[in-house]
Amino acid sequence: MFEDMETIDEFLARHSADVEEAVRKAAATEIMPRFRQLAAHEIDQKSGPHDLVTDADRLAERHLTEALGVLLPGSVVVGEEAVHANPASYEAIRGDAPVWIIDPVDGTRQFVHGDEGFCTLVALAHHGVVLASWTYAAARDQLATAVRGQGAFLDGERLFAGPPTPGRDLRIATSHPDYTSDEEKRALLGLWTDGVAPRECGSAGLEYLAVARGESDATAFSWEAAWDHAAGLLLVEEAGGAHLTRTGEPFRVTGGNTLPFTAARDAATARRVVGLLASAV
Repeated sequence: MFEDMETIDEFLARHSADVEEAVRKAAATEIMPRFRQLAAHEIDQKSGPHDLVTDADRLAERHLTEALGVLLPGSVVVGEEAVHANPASYEAIRGDAPVWIIDPVDGTRQFVHGDEGFCTLVALAHHGVVLASWTYAAARDQLATAVRGQGAFLDGERLFAGPPTPGRDLRIATSHPDYTSDEEKRALLGLWTDGVAPRECGSAGLEYLAVARGESDATAFSWEAAWDHAAGLLLVEEAGGAHLTRTGEPFRVTGGNTLPFTAARDAATARRVVGLLASAV
């Protein structure tokens, strides 16, 4: 088992390309052959009609779980579909072993409807710190990667989020109202003000990529599931951005955050968004 950060750093130096290959292979084998080809019996609901799961989700997660476990013996996996089947398995994210955090199809609703706005998210974390991430938009063949302290990249090109354009409304992707509590709804109402242009989010992973690329200015999300956030938060950080919860603390993938929280192109924007969220509660 890997016992310290240095050893995991060595693993990443040797095997990042192998992780990338595993992500691409899972998408090529289990996801893309089903894109725009899903039969009705390959689609199920979880908590409701807006919370979908497909055979592609389940099989891609199984593929990644097996491949990543072989690459990093002693590691564990926290995957969206495995946690749905066994909620107690989420606790592994707070354990001592390195943990792979997986969302096999982030944006399942878009995937089901034949929209290209979905991606596969993989992050490697240890003791609550996200160390590396892979965001693969298979339908667009775009791969974004980040390693803590080494920058963020999209298809090999360095990403720099940069500050928002002065004088332009902040473009912020927000949680859908169906997935927010009354208190969170009140907080998000703080974004409906002059100088801000909020909109409902799509795939969380692609929204984080948009922030890291400087195409969007910030997110404002009201749920904690680590598989939706771990990869993208590191991507934004390594592109020069920042993330804060409503109380002004960085988001923790291990949970216990005050919601909503934001990830933004720079620290000043993150503080501005948090101020708006806090002012409305």
